[in-house]
Amino acid sequence: MIVGSLPKPSWLAAPGMLYAPWRVEQEGLAEAQRDAIQLAVADQLSAGLDVVTDGEQCRRHYVWGFLDAIEGVDTKNLAVKTTRGGRFRKESPAARLLTETPAYKGASRSVDAIKMVRQMTELPVKATLPGPMTVADSLADEAGQRSRAELAMRFADLLNREARAMVAAGASIVQFDEPCFNIYVDEVGDWGVAALERAIDGLEVKTAVHICYGYGAEEVAAWKANNRDWSHYEISLPLVARTSIDQVSIETAASKVDVGVVELLAGKDVLLGVIDVGTETVEPPVLVADRLRAALAYVPRDRLFASTDCGLVMRSRAAARGKMRSLAEGAAIVNAEA
Repeated sequence: MIVGSLPKPSWLAAPGMLYAPWRVEQEGLAEAQRDAIQLAVADQLSAGLDVVTDGEQCRRHYVWGFLDAIEGVDTKNLAVKTTRGGRFRKESPAARLLTETPAYKGASRSVDAIKMVRQMTELPVKATLPGPMTVADSLADEAGQRSRAELAMRFADLLNREARAMVAAGASIVQFDEPCFNIYVDEVGDWGVAALERAIDGLEVKTAVHICYGYGAEEVAAWKANNRDWSHYEISLPLVARTSIDQVSIETAASKVDVGVVELLAGKDVLLGVIDVGTETVEPPVLVADRLRAALAYVPRDRLFASTDCGLVMRSRAAARGKMRSLAEGAAIVNAEA
């Protein structure tokens, strides 16, 4: 399976960009997004994946797509603030929180996307949402100047409502994306995992958390090339292992993380990132197989799933297709050895 996102067709949004504006006028946008979802699902099925997503074709950004469903949040007239601890850039665009009591307006377009994907395949469908810590980090709070912990707990409740709508729409897995678990590692134990537990409360499907080192953008690649401390998982994964989350998705292909870290996730399904999303180069299936074999020394075969490091939204559609094929073919090599 992939983490969640796929590149959008160039007629829908500019390729290779985060926050890319829509190229279709509002009156035709929903139809264009539905067309893009069909293409995204077709590509996943053609590649031979076992779990499919909507490719996040209805979202300009994985956080803003959810925030569009929240009353009191402005995702159009943006602020700038330091996010992700300033790891990748000094400031980033941020949605503005304009009220002390943000409220759930109703299901986002992503819920309709899940319904559509459910009708296209009998395979399990994974729905993706930002995690509460990452939502709190991505907001410019212009109403109350609350702590990230306070915002995370509030938004965990709202995320839970959206997740329940996704389950009702046909999602088999709901995944929360928490890159901040690799950044604010001290706060993960203080309140991050508690907020995550609140977001998954009562969901009667498999739940997952995705923890990575960022998309394949240039500034992220530059940080990875210069980083010398890869101990973040050693702090966050034992904490996640004690939660009721079913699956944990982590990056190992592009980073210098020792794959042995997955041993800290005993009892969880491990969605192992074996595809680098920061390059157009398509990994040969034998390399994918090698990366999976290395993890089998630390995690039972029935708990290991081949995945991408992160979302493929920054890649070309040709590279994304190739990487998905290699992902499926590499997994097939290892499965044949069982």
